[in-house]
Amino acid sequence: MATVHKLAQAGFGSGTNEHYDRARPSYQPAALSHIRQAVGASSSLNVVEIGSGTGIFTRALLAHPEWATSVKQLKAVEPSEGMREVFTKTVTDERVTVAEGTFDTTGVEDGWADLVVVAQAFHWCPDYDKASAEFARILKPNGIVAVIWNLEDRDGAAWVAQLRDRIEGHEQGTPQFRLGLWRATFSTPSYTRLFESPEERTWSYTLPGTRDIVINRALSKSYVAVLSPDEKEKVVKDINAILDRKDGLVWTDEEKGIFEYPYGTFVVVWKKK
Repeated sequence: MATVHKLAQAGFGSGTNEHYDRARPSYQPAALSHIRQAVGASSSLNVVEIGSGTGIFTRALLAHPEWATSVKQLKAVEPSEGMREVFTKTVTDERVTVAEGTFDTTGVEDGWADLVVVAQAFHWCPDYDKASAEFARILKPNGIVAVIWNLEDRDGAAWVAQLRDRIEGHEQGTPQFRLGLWRATFSTPSYTRLFESPEERTWSYTLPGTRDIVINRALSKSYVAVLSPDEKEKVVKDINAILDRKDGLVWTDEEKGIFEYPYGTFVVVWKKK
């Protein structure tokens, strides 16, 4: 476990994962289609999903019409025992297995995968050079790596910017996606030797939001999950105050308390040489 960030271990440890699975959003069909098109025409695909968490991405992939009949086998790799426990309860497809592993130690055989995908996790990678070497090792020739993130869109509404400003103050210097530290991957020796140039895509959209959804999603962040009860209570109080101000908030059904929750999805795809 030394290759897993300490805050990730704590924030996604035992007892936090059912909440994570309920609170986090799924993945946009258009983004899943984009990854499918990048992989190519084969209809019998071997997929490795690293940092598979509780299975949110896995379930979305297997339910997507362009993926449902394309996956021959999916090997999920996840270092957190607690997350693997939830994964096995929520993903019941016979094509799927889940095992302990990390970005640079997947346990997958050489040249097995058509696709290596990392959803909402690649920013936690501690060594991008070693990860690139491992991805190349387990991929077939011309195999694809795809990394994908969902993130609240601070440009979508003033209240979202206020929300992110409030909770990001607890990050404790962790390598969050928004910081772009993961881009160091593309200048590592293993990447430049083994992969082609990356291609990026983004999607902006809104999801249905409620006060409970916003609060629970904030509490599912690793750096919020590790806070003391008193600190969490302060976070919830401040989020409620932000929502009470309604700066830029757009109702879809005010009577039911449902509003637009601006989000973005970011995908980077790269191909093995």
